[in-house]
Amino acid sequence: MSLQVEVAPDIVRVSAFGDDALGRDDAVGLAARLRRGEVSLGEVRAAVAERIARVDPVLRGLCLDRVDEPVGGAPDGPLAGVPAVVKENADVAGWPTTNGSAAYVAEPEPEHSAVTEQLLGLGLSLVGSSRMPEFGLNASTEFVDAEPTRNPWNTAYSAGASSGGSAALVAAGVVPIGHANDGGGSIRIPSAACGLVGLKPTRGRLARNAQGARMPVNLVSDGVITRSVRDTATVLGELDRRRRNLQFPPIGLVDGPGARRLRIGLVLESPAGGEIDDETRAAVVRTAAALERHGHVVEPHAVGFGTQFVDDFLVYWGLLAFGIVAGGRFGFPQFDADRLDPLTHGLARHFRTTAPRRPGFLRRLQQAASVYDGEFVHHDVLLSPVLAHRTPRLGWLHPAVPFDELRERLVNYVGFTPLQNVAGTPAIAVPAARGGDGLPIGVQLASARGDERTLIELAYLLEAERPWPLLGDR
Repeated sequence: MSLQVEVAPDIVRVSAFGDDALGRDDAVGLAARLRRGEVSLGEVRAAVAERIARVDPVLRGLCLDRVDEPVGGAPDGPLAGVPAVVKENADVAGWPTTNGSAAYVAEPEPEHSAVTEQLLGLGLSLVGSSRMPEFGLNASTEFVDAEPTRNPWNTAYSAGASSGGSAALVAAGVVPIGHANDGGGSIRIPSAACGLVGLKPTRGRLARNAQGARMPVNLVSDGVITRSVRDTATVLGELDRRRRNLQFPPIGLVDGPGARRLRIGLVLESPAGGEIDDETRAAVVRTAAALERHGHVVEPHAVGFGTQFVDDFLVYWGLLAFGIVAGGRFGFPQFDADRLDPLTHGLARHFRTTAPRRPGFLRRLQQAASVYDGEFVHHDVLLSPVLAHRTPRLGWLHPAVPFDELRERLVNYVGFTPLQNVAGTPAIAVPAARGGDGLPIGVQLASARGDERTLIELAYLLEAERPWPLLGDR
């Protein structure tokens, strides 16, 4: 079992894959071996413990280690016994929910959140919680008072955020699947950074996220981060079958590419106006060419959102931070606002100073869903980068970077993902290439409300067209 491998003078990878009970299986493959009795629950748990011990001191992806006393899921679930991590903002009974913050002392939760119940219903065995930046406000899992979460493909770089801990652990092979949620790109961003599949479902498709439901504009959808399309398809299809929202067509169990030929809009201009780096642009263009080879029609498209949307979203982002700074003492035990990181305080100040100059920002964001629906009048899917450039070195998005500088870096970096959060529509990140620095590059496929099935079918096609490497592959 490997730990650190220097593949070039400035590239150090961390991989836990090896010849043990976990092997190189995805969640579906491991569940099948467990059902056949080829491997036992005890052997799987021992393998996870060994992988955590070897890898996590470097990666720092785990917040809470409960591998010795996991919360077991339904024994008859389709993924029964498969180890998984849950992001540290989802309640698990008996575990503290820390939200990535040192500003309060988290106490054990009295009951599971709705999404935790759904994951356990699949049979997943929750072995711990994964790290996230403070309250999910940053796009890199970095801290002012702790070591960062590192990207296993190159440990000098960010694993993304806010579900960065889950992404690092799944990519490194510690567990085959990780819970994530997405309020501005937080499933898709770390998936792109770590070479994984990350689907943000339609808002309302899965169980309600309690934190998102309290927001004036609910941005949040829960999901999973995986190493294979079939894992994502299995989780989304099964959860949808068990909790049908009749507003949307059923996903079903998707097991391969679809036969329908689609009209796909190619989006290469960020609503935020940030420049796309050359390797990211090339990865999107190559993906477009692959889709065309399979009969899909790909044509340039400009989304009807620009700097006004970006500015409104930034004010709203600040409103969420302001609520934490001003109201945290009412919601969290022993809350100390002085211990919140500089990014949280900077966003709160941005809201206080900017909101009076942007009247109607909430109304415009609430109306954006119907406007975004118009993007799919002439197109079935939109293809774009996930991020305007490859994942940065650790420190570039550190929360202690002066706020005005950090704000501009974040806005330019994540300009493609917030649209689907405001609109409540689905989007998936899939691996597309690796850059010259060895880091994965992801592309995003977005579709109309309730059309996850089409995204999964296209992801299967791209996975078959160019199989995605795992850490340790030659």
